[in-house]
Order: sequence, then structure tokens, then C-alpha cells
Amino acid sequence: MRRNGTRKLNRTCTLLLCLGIWQILPAQIPAADNPDARADAAHSSPGAIRISTNLVTVPVSVTDAVGSPVANLDKEDFQIKEDGRKENILTMIQAGQSPLQLTLLLDLSESVQSDFESERMAANHFLKKVWNPGDSVSIIAVGKQPQIHLEASASLEDALRIISRLQPVESATAFFDAVAMAAGLLNRSTAPDTRQASVIFSDGEDNSSECSFAEALEALQHSNSVMYSINPGGASVRLNEISRQGQKWLASLAGETGGASFVLSRDLDLNATYHRIAVELRAQYLLSYYSSNPQTDGSFRRIMVSIPEMPELQVRARPGYYAVLAFRDPRE
Repeated sequence: MRRNGTRKLNRTCTLLLCLGIWQILPAQIPAADNPDARADAAHSSPGAIRISTNLVTVPVSVTDAVGSPVANLDKEDFQIKEDGRKENILTMIQAGQSPLQLTLLLDLSESVQSDFESERMAANHFLKKVWNPGDSVSIIAVGKQPQIHLEASASLEDALRIISRLQPVESATAFFDAVAMAAGLLNRSTAPDTRQASVIFSDGEDNSSECSFAEALEALQHSNSVMYSINPGGASVRLNEISRQGQKWLASLAGETGGASFVLSRDLDLNATYHRIAVELRAQYLLSYYSSNPQTDGSFRRIMVSIPEMPELQVRARPGYYAVLAFRDPRE
């Protein structure tokens, strides 16, 4: 559980959150084609990062009733509503046509030690299954302090080698710090027209973070990343309040990014879970639109993505984004 008392957000967490704040891909549409973007560029100030005013990119996974990916949909098949208003979809990139930038978070802490070897084997299997040329992967170890072991590498072999060398440790768990770090890592390394995903193997229990749950969630909501969580606890997650709360945190973080949360059981083993996540990532489209609301007031905008003419299909997308124009570079 999180330590008692309310602590002020310290500098470490502030940096992690700031690095995670982005939800728009400015390089997709040239500034010359967008008057709002030209105006923003003209008024940009030193030390501030300016981005296209209201171009929003939404990763969307589509599967059929049995969970198989659905490809070859057209832009006209989709409908996006923002705060209840129908938006005009500008561009669509077909499922599997854009590179994937993946962040894999592996919990090394004491609470998951007994499951670590199966976690390692499944992570290897997952990477081999989901990997395509042009993809990149980052690896973060979750312990008392999160550690980046690999950042935006295009080498599958390097990633597999690092996973094989990781060892569990008897330590506390800075879970929220690791989530915020993953959001910032993707922010630094992600290129336009690129899908982002974080896959975390953890019980969600936190007893060492500087970031709170709310701050970790905000970092994810400011990013363009889909998060999937895998809890190895099985039926034991219902045995005590600490475990139940950990799973609630995992489910909330995943749900607020358009991802999914899994609890392992006899009927759902680790390799099967990674397979389901890999299927969803292969079925992921990228939709872009200019918001009809020009205000960049920092408010949270709700998004609803559907395929009206094919209601039998399962559509998964993040439920919203923050309308943020710019943020101060923490390195300044």
C-alpha cells in the first residue's frame, strides 16, 4: 500500500510527468496546411514546446466476436465523437501498417518473485510474436526505484538478452514511478505515425513511489500509449485489501488508455495472455482528426470510437485526452 499521509509531488515525479505530456502528433500534417499551427508557431516562446493546436491521434484496436483481429477497414467505417460531437476523421493508418514502440515493464520486487521465471519466459515469447521490422522496445525494471535497462532499441536480440539477465530482488515496489517513467520514455522516443504500448507484469502493489496513483494516471492520460497489465496473483488478489487495491489500480490505468487488465488463473496462463495482447496490437489502427473545439484549456476531452455499421465488432480505444497546447521543457 502507499505510505500514509499526503506528500507533495517532488522534482523526480514532476520530471516524469512533464516528459509524459503529449497527445498530438504535429509532424503528420505540415504547419502550412493548418492555420492554427502557424499561429501557434508564431507565438511560441523560448523554453516552451509548441505543438499543432488540436490534431488528435487515437490508436484503435478492432477484433471480431472471437477475438481475431479485423483488418482492411476503411476510414469511412469509423466514427469518432468528442464530448458528444461527431468529428471528421482526417487520416487512417491500416492495422499493422505503422511501427510499434513498446515499453515492457517487468516487476522484480519481492511480491512477484515466485512467478518471475514464468514472467521471463512469457516476455521472450511475447516479443518474438509481436515484433516486426521497424519496431522498437524499451525495458524498465520495477523495484524500489524503476530502472531503464533498454531504451527505444530496434534490436530484438538486445531486448531478449537483457530480459534473460534480469533477476528478481528482495525490495519494495515503486510501481507508480515506473508507470510515469514509461510514459515519459515513450514521449522522448516516439516518432509520428507510430503506435505506442506499455505492457506491465505486476501485482500493482506500491509501497515506495514518489508519484501517487493519480499522478501516474495523469502521465498516461497525457501520453498516446495504450497500457496492458498482467497480474500474476491469480485468485489470491481477492484475499486481502492490499491485493484488491493493487488490481483496482492496474485495471484503472489500463482502462483509461484503451488497454486491458488481466489476472492470471488456471484458465488464463501467461503465454495465452501475452498472445491476446499481441493480437490486439496487430489489430490496431491509427485515426487522426482535428478537434472541433479549438480551446487548449487543459481540460479532459472524452472520446467515443465506434463502427456504426458493424456493431458486432469489438472496438477498443482510449477514452479521452487532455487539450494541452504546450508544456515547459523540464531540462530548461
